[in-house]
Amino acid sequence: MTPLRDGVAALHLEGQVEAGRFVASEPCRIRAFTVPLRRMPDPSGPYDTELLHGEAFDLYGQTGEWGWGQARRDGYVGYLPLAAIAPAGPEPTHRVRDLRAFVYPGPSIKATPSGHLPLGAECTVLDLDGRFARIETGYIFADHLGPLDALETDPVSVAERLIGIPYLWGGKSSLGLDCSALVQTACQACGIPALRDSDMQEQSLGQAINIPDEPGLYERGDLLFWPGHVAFAQGEGRLLHATGAFMKVVSEPLDTALARIAGQGHLLRTVRRLSKP
Repeated sequence: MTPLRDGVAALHLEGQVEAGRFVASEPCRIRAFTVPLRRMPDPSGPYDTELLHGEAFDLYGQTGEWGWGQARRDGYVGYLPLAAIAPAGPEPTHRVRDLRAFVYPGPSIKATPSGHLPLGAECTVLDLDGRFARIETGYIFADHLGPLDALETDPVSVAERLIGIPYLWGGKSSLGLDCSALVQTACQACGIPALRDSDMQEQSLGQAINIPDEPGLYERGDLLFWPGHVAFAQGEGRLLHATGAFMKVVSEPLDTALARIAGQGHLLRTVRRLSKP
């Protein structure tokens, strides 16, 4: 989360870190539907997270066809293809509220989609054409969108829509996501800022509470943390999480999940209770 590499650092870090050169950012937005943010300028290398259409991105440098910078939503730093970003234009006005929204070249359900925007992606609605909204990259069925200030009220209900979505390390979209992305996506839909990784969320989301003795004492929306993993208490004695154990987002009995994870040598470390949005 620190934009510093090869002796070059973000201008706002001057006086805080040692660097040979401090540079101002070039404000951009993600124009690709989704794009991995990688730890190196290599399409075959691992990626740490994924950025969604409309996210703000501060570009600090270029390496060939790759840009290096920082995602403004959660502060993650990495590399992405320059083709995936564009100079920052109008501020987004709407957010995708369904799992996915197809992007069409025209205001017709019979047109061939050019792609889709996932849950949580942001866009600028330029005007309406019948039941379609025209955005920068095409047309979206307007009912799949909601104004940015129309927030959800229950993070768990957002996460429940993603049950069955495949687990994907570093993924952050409704095609595949990991445990902390599930929490981040659900919280952000409710206007609760959330950092990207589970250890970051463990230090910053809500308030730490004593670990309840019985599954029935967990409240819906409580966050359970193990080393490297996070899950929602769903209520009624159930746990909701994206897990490599099943390679998808699942709801399972909380006591069963606690016993299985403990049997793997991972003890529940922290429980945090979210404030109401």
